[in-house]
Amino acid sequence: MNNIIPEHIRIAISELSKLPGIGPKTAQRLAFHLLKQPESHLQNLGEKIAHLRSGTMLCENCFILSAANLCDICQDSSRDQTTVCVVEHTLDVVAIEKTMQYKGLYHVLHGVISPIDGIGPADLRVQELIKRVSQSPTKEIILATNPSIEGETTALYLVKILKPFKISVTRIALGMPIGGELEYTDDITLKRALEGRREYSDN
Repeated sequence: MNNIIPEHIRIAISELSKLPGIGPKTAQRLAFHLLKQPESHLQNLGEKIAHLRSGTMLCENCFILSAANLCDICQDSSRDQTTVCVVEHTLDVVAIEKTMQYKGLYHVLHGVISPIDGIGPADLRVQELIKRVSQSPTKEIILATNPSIEGETTALYLVKILKPFKISVTRIALGMPIGGELEYTDDITLKRALEGRREYSDN
């Protein structure tokens, strides 16, 4: 079958299959769907993808992906400036915001501690979190890393380094399945996890 498909289409299918959650069959369907679209649509899509990075930066305060130096959340004075929710990625912020339960600020680590992958605290936005806590009126840190081994390891590490600041450190609670990810968790489960957060201790 592959010999029937022109090489440039096979290349497109191969590239599409590299996207998360896209297998070879889905990539093939997407490629043939795109072939049916008007040339103007394909050009517009290509331009949007090509410029995906150019209009995106990290918020200098919380490190969420943003279109400006400060994201909309950090610029919103109506949000609770004393509570910071620590998450792994920007999509976790999107998931929590959908619950409409949380009204504080965020801090995006851009990953988790994973020795097997060679990722340590220095590879994350940990030092920025420490600096932020030391220079702002933070009263509570909510640890909302995923309930995976790496997420728990990261949470425990943060508990230890935040202990000297004498602030409340809580962990999102029941409702989050072990091994689950915030990005794919439904709104009700996330809402309950936020409502039932508990004081985090490394004892």
